[in-house]
Amino acid sequence: MALDKDMLDPGDRNAEPLTKDEVVDILNDLLENTRDGGYGFLACAEEVESPAAKQLFASRAEGCRQAESELLQLITSYGGKPADGGTAAGAVHRGWVHVKGSLGANSELSILESCERGEDTAVARYRKALKQNLPADVRSVVERQAAGAQRNHDQIRDLRNAARAKD
Repeated sequence: MALDKDMLDPGDRNAEPLTKDEVVDILNDLLENTRDGGYGFLACAEEVESPAAKQLFASRAEGCRQAESELLQLITSYGGKPADGGTAAGAVHRGWVHVKGSLGANSELSILESCERGEDTAVARYRKALKQNLPADVRSVVERQAAGAQRNHDQIRDLRNAARAKD
């Protein structure tokens, strides 16, 4: 899945500018999404055996922490209060990864498949945000983070495909 033109489309340039509260709401949605990603990558790292996969998931979790820091700064600069934690759906997803691990279904393939589904969600949330008439400073951060989420997705997908080819 490559970054497509629609993902970077700034939406309707003639639309009314978003209020600060609307910008904060969008940023908080992405903040929860980013936290879900970080927690999810750490959960995956706990469940895989391969040192390379553990390192990959740990590095992706660190990338999520950096994105979280950027979003926190933007939220406060727009006068907002950062959301607490991640989403309920993200918690359920992480729980499922751990259940699979406790049942012995923690093959690298199944963990990569779960991780890819999480990244599908992340990419979709960034695409939704980028359809809004975001202020330029926010748009530049969101576009960069969206590209990072897409890279995460594509790398996880490629690893999943390689793991499938081994089975």
